[in-house]
Amino acid sequence: MNQITNFWNYFKQNNFVFLLLNEIPNDELKIHFDKLIALLHKYNKDLDLIIKNKSNGAELIITASGNPYLFKEVELILHYAPVVERWKIIPFLQPETNLSKYQQGIDKPIENYGISLKISEMYFEPIKIKNKPLEIGIRVYIKNHIVYKENPRLRETVYIHLEHLLGEKCFANDISLIDITQIPSNYKELRFIELYKLGAYIEKIIN
Repeated sequence: MNQITNFWNYFKQNNFVFLLLNEIPNDELKIHFDKLIALLHKYNKDLDLIIKNKSNGAELIITASGNPYLFKEVELILHYAPVVERWKIIPFLQPETNLSKYQQGIDKPIENYGISLKISEMYFEPIKIKNKPLEIGIRVYIKNHIVYKENPRLRETVYIHLEHLLGEKCFANDISLIDITQIPSNYKELRFIELYKLGAYIEKIIN
């Protein structure tokens, strides 16, 4: 309990530093970030945090990085979260609500260890899981799979995209199998579904 209290006390006392990211010298900012993450890791070394600055405030997201075994740890620390002016404190990555950027193809790629992928350029199709007819499996089609397939971070990178698109809980709880492969040249004829529509597809299946 002391570890949770220490984390939130430090955040409350220094929240203005994280709120004014662009106005704080990088060296000072790094000191505060490192301290905040160190305090979080004293509570649980596998949790992580994300700070998003908005025009009228900021968000602090505590994430389990998609590990369902850590969900209770996230929920516990958020139970003791303080109310801090101009801050929204959120458990877990939430589903993406602005899908228009993917429809228009203007989304920015997520880059990870030399791998660069855009959700607007990715597709999926449902696949059946042997002996598990009620569980959801998908095959994700990406560009440059031939280039990236030997990179041990490829699966991790695709998972990061899916977490940001679907939200952490949906990604962890609702998809049982993910296969990753190259988009074929005739993909437009094969009725693949744009990846940004995956959330709506899952919602339709489970409801």
